[in-house]
Amino acid sequence: MKKRLSNLTIANVPAAIPRYDRRAIMPGIVHLGVGAFHRAHQAAYVDACLADGEGDWGIVGVSLRSPDTRDALKPQDGLYTLAIRDSAGEQLQVVGSIQSLLVAPEDPGAVLAALTDPRIRIVTLTITEKAYLRAADGSLDGAHPDIVHDLANPGSPKTAHGFLAEALARRSIAGTPPFTVLCCDNLPANGATLHRLLIEFAKLRDADLGRYVADEVAFPSSMVDRIVPATTDADRARIADELGLEDAWPVMTEPFRQWVIEDRFPAGRPAWEKFGVTMVEDVGPFEDMKLRLLNGAHSGIAYLGLLSGHATVDRAFADPSIRQFVDRLWAEAIPTLPQDAGLDPIPYTAELAARFSNAALAHRTAQIANDGSQKLPQRIVASALARLEAGLLPEHLSLVVAAWIAACTARGGSLPEGHFTDPLDAALGDLFGRNLPTATMAEAVFDLAGFAIGHAERQKLIEFVATHLVHFK
Repeated sequence: MKKRLSNLTIANVPAAIPRYDRRAIMPGIVHLGVGAFHRAHQAAYVDACLADGEGDWGIVGVSLRSPDTRDALKPQDGLYTLAIRDSAGEQLQVVGSIQSLLVAPEDPGAVLAALTDPRIRIVTLTITEKAYLRAADGSLDGAHPDIVHDLANPGSPKTAHGFLAEALARRSIAGTPPFTVLCCDNLPANGATLHRLLIEFAKLRDADLGRYVADEVAFPSSMVDRIVPATTDADRARIADELGLEDAWPVMTEPFRQWVIEDRFPAGRPAWEKFGVTMVEDVGPFEDMKLRLLNGAHSGIAYLGLLSGHATVDRAFADPSIRQFVDRLWAEAIPTLPQDAGLDPIPYTAELAARFSNAALAHRTAQIANDGSQKLPQRIVASALARLEAGLLPEHLSLVVAAWIAACTARGGSLPEGHFTDPLDAALGDLFGRNLPTATMAEAVFDLAGFAIGHAERQKLIEFVATHLVHFK
C-alpha cells in the first residue's frame, strides 16, 4: 500500500512541489467554501505568492457544510495535487497554501476565532450562488431558517452572512481593522452584491453594525475563470500511480486560468498581479463577458447535452447541432456586452471553443447542470432581456431556459432520478406534476424561480421559452 501525500513524504515526488518552508508561513486569508474550484484557482495563485517570499498569506480553509475536504486533507497536512490536463498530457503540481482546515458545523467558535485573528486581512468566498440565500427579488431571504438561526444565535452561526457579520462585530469591538471580503462566485457584481446582502443581514442584527459594514468594510468584485471538473476514482488512482503516493483529494483542471479583481484592499493583499491576475478599477465588463459567453454557453451545452445523451462537455460540443447552437448563442450574447470597455469577444469565444473541446477534462454535463435556477438569471436571462430591450430576438438564449426546464422534467424518465439537482427541486416537482399547459407551465416556472421579476420584457421572454418547450415534448 502506498504512503499518503504529506509534509514527510513530499520530497521525492515527480511533480512541482512547494518551494518554501510551510512551517514558517503565517495565516493571512480565511477562505469560506474549500471546494475543488478554490483549490484549482485562488489557492494556486496564493501558492505562487508564498513561493515568491510573501509568507504571511497562508490560507485557513473553512467548510461551511461537509467535513469531506478536511477529512481528506488533514492527514496530508493540507497538501493536494493539482492535475493540469489537456490533449498534450498532464502536469502535476502539489499545492501547499492551505495551512489549516476547519468545519463550521463542528466548531463555529474556531471559525470565528480564525476570522477575528488580527493577522487575517482578507476573507475569500466560493460558496456557490445558492448559498447567498437571496429571495426572488435579489434581496436577503430573511425568512430562511439558517438566517433566522444566525440572527438568534450570533455566536454559533451557520451561514457565511452570520460568520462575516459576527467576526466584523468582534473585530470592531476589539479595535481590530476589518478584513477585506473578496467574493469569487459567479454573481453579477459579486462584491457589491455580497456587500448589499451583508448590510441587510447586519441591520437585522443591529443598526450600528449595519452602518459599520456599509462604511468601513471593502468588498471588491472579482471575476474568476477555470474549468474544474469533478474528481473521479479513476483520477485518484492515476494520480497515485504518477506520484507514488496516495492523494485522497486531488483536483483536475485545465491550463487556462483567469482572475480579474478590483484593486480595493485597505488592509493589504498579495502581489497577485505578478502571477497573471489582472487588477482593475471595474471588473464589470470582464464579468459580463465571462458569465454570458463562457457560463451561458456551458449551461446551454449542459442541458442540450443531457437531453441528447452526451455525458461530457467535449462530447456535447463535438455534436454538430450543439456546436452550431453555441455559435448562434454567442452571436446573440455578444451584442449585449459593453461596447466601450475594451473587450475582444471574438478571440475569447475562439479560445472557449478550444477549451470546450478538451477531452482530457471529461467535464460532466450533469455537474454543470446543477442549480440552474440560481445560475440562469445572470448567465442567460440577463442577455435575453437585453436583446428584447434592444428590439432583437433571443431565440437561442431563450432555448437554454426551455432546455433547463425540459432536462428537469426528464429526470426519472429519460434521465436518471437525481442526475442533477436544484434548490427548487421540491417545488418544481410539484409544479411538473400538475400537467399544466405549456404556456402556463413556462410562466409558473418563471414565477417560482423569480426570473425577470418586474421587467417590462418578461412576458415576451416567457412566450419565447414556451414556444421552445413545445418542441421538447
